[in-house]
Amino acid sequence: MIITDTHTHLYSEAFDEDRKEMIQRAIDANVSRFFIPAIDSSYTTSMLQLEQEFPNHVFLMMGLHPTSVKDNYKEELQHVEELMAKRHFYAVGEIGIDLYWDTSTLEIQKKAFKHQIQLAKKYKLPIVIHCRDAFDEIFEVLETEKDDALFGIFHCFTGTFEQAQKAISYNMKLGIGGVATFKNGKIDQFLNQIDLKHIVLETDSPYLAPKPYRGKRNESSYIIKVLEKLSELYNFPQETIAEITTQNSKDIFNI
Repeated sequence: MIITDTHTHLYSEAFDEDRKEMIQRAIDANVSRFFIPAIDSSYTTSMLQLEQEFPNHVFLMMGLHPTSVKDNYKEELQHVEELMAKRHFYAVGEIGIDLYWDTSTLEIQKKAFKHQIQLAKKYKLPIVIHCRDAFDEIFEVLETEKDDALFGIFHCFTGTFEQAQKAISYNMKLGIGGVATFKNGKIDQFLNQIDLKHIVLETDSPYLAPKPYRGKRNESSYIIKVLEKLSELYNFPQETIAEITTQNSKDIFNI
């Protein structure tokens, strides 16, 4: 059984004390593919180092996270473009709009999001979307970019069934993580109405740990708890869920 964590911040400072052991725990639990989203230029070196240490397991994305879209966002986008021109990345991400922390940057967040979608199309890559308190705004931008070249993952999907269908209509898979195990997460109420071909697994570690680790540091090995929950919701063996969602990740990231 091969399990893919399509979204994990393995370079996070939260893992500085035990990063290698934490990654090994995941590999021992059959989680052998880790897709690493970018945040901003301050993490680039540690991402590249992680790839060097685990070349058969770690696959990097490049992009500017919406909460890092500040006054210097044009310089940050230039950093993204320069790196993408130099080497291969597996996606442009994580990108999108976040109105939870700061609504004053909405206009430049939209510009950065749209610019990076166009960058992904240029390189024929998927996008990995971060959306927090911003479904309408995200869909508004996606609508302007909708075509056959637009595809990717709606990371950490926490919306309604209708929003899930809309995300899928833009060629997006739904990234499902720890929230599916929360009592108040709500997505567990309709998830099994969505064909598994639209689902990928993720942890977003060190954030959003699933039950029974909720509130603690998340890590990639905990994706097993998400797998167990989906097995229960879909009434499929865990091996089947792992196989389908890993194949979905291969279709998206082309590896």
